[in-house]
Amino acid sequence: MASLIDMRRRIRAVKSTQQITKAMKMVAASKLRRAQERIVSTRPFAKEARRVLSSIASRVDQAQHPLLQRRPGADKGPTIVVAIAGDRGLAGSFNSNIAKATGQFLRDNPGRPTSLVLVGRKSRDLLGRRGLPVRFDYNTLPKNIQFTDAQAIAEPVMSDYLDGKVDSVILIYNEFKSVMQQKVVVEQLLPLAAISQSEIAAATTETEYIYEPSAQAIFDVLLQRLVESQILRALHESNAAFYAAQMTAMDAATRNSSDMIDDLTLTMNKVRQAAITREIIEVVSGAQAL
Repeated sequence: MASLIDMRRRIRAVKSTQQITKAMKMVAASKLRRAQERIVSTRPFAKEARRVLSSIASRVDQAQHPLLQRRPGADKGPTIVVAIAGDRGLAGSFNSNIAKATGQFLRDNPGRPTSLVLVGRKSRDLLGRRGLPVRFDYNTLPKNIQFTDAQAIAEPVMSDYLDGKVDSVILIYNEFKSVMQQKVVVEQLLPLAAISQSEIAAATTETEYIYEPSAQAIFDVLLQRLVESQILRALHESNAAFYAAQMTAMDAATRNSSDMIDDLTLTMNKVRQAAITREIIEVVSGAQAL
């Protein structure tokens, strides 16, 4: 059995760890609040862009735009998987869930030519060593994600798609649901979903626009912006989900530290009580011997 000195040393070490996990939980909670605000701030642009696109779609032939065209055999053709994970760990299963979802996608599509775009250091660490073709990795995400970050990811992906190098682009990321729940999302980024007739009908009953230089030119630009905004939304969702997962993990670690401290304290008290009892027995035995 460990000595009292060893037990006290272990208790001090666990208390120090508990202070660290408690501080990390508070930092994650603060960053989560700001990340949620950024998610909300990106929604108006996406909603308005979709509405304007729906209005323009009634004046152009959307079926002819390459970002909306579904190519024959696209389900079996070459694809790019954009896997978005975190830059750091200590967030439970947050990063490993992205690796599992990517692996499941590959197993569900055996023999399909697939290359990866790895966003986040943990995505590179978990998936970059599997021997799969990596189109590029993007590991320079700042603390405050900007639209330029989404553009840096979207431009080479759209270029490959428009050049016919790949037939589809898949996006895999953690979606923020609540502090306690994050959902892994596997969705198709390209080709974009065509604008439905109901969306067009709803948009044409609203404000009429005069388009310069032309409806087709604005339609082309807005479609590219829509791809970039979807990637930006995925980055923000993943960022918020990471801090939620980290906050939950650090809260669990703090509670586990409390339980460990209680157990160690109980064990230490038993050791001390046994030592005191042994000393009393020695004193009594010595007195009787005299």
